[in-house]
Amino acid sequence: MKILIVEDDKDMSWIWNEELKAKKYTVKIAEDGERALDLARSFMPELIILDLILPKKDGMTVLQELKADPVTKNIVVIVSSNLGGDETIKKALALGAADYFAKAQHPIYEIIDKAQKYITK
Repeated sequence: MKILIVEDDKDMSWIWNEELKAKKYTVKIAEDGERALDLARSFMPELIILDLILPKKDGMTVLQELKADPVTKNIVVIVSSNLGGDETIKKALALGAADYFAKAQHPIYEIIDKAQKYITK
């Protein structure tokens, strides 16, 4: 199973990487929105865990472009961000995110456990 983590915080990326590799997933990390789109197209993950506040291209734009591209539109995207307002969540879900988790309210292991329901279908 291949997972792309899109996160600009190096400490958070490292934690995601370690947790997912321990569960035997193949993981790649993109630290900005442009790299995320490139990796999504070349790596073709089954799941993308996407932060919204990113350099070069924000997460909402990345999500919108992923879902508009025939090559990447079927990749499951879960947003994990510190932006947790209702409007932000509604927008992400309307753009095609499968789920949305506020980082401050959900520990990584909980997000990973919930994400597994999307990638084991």
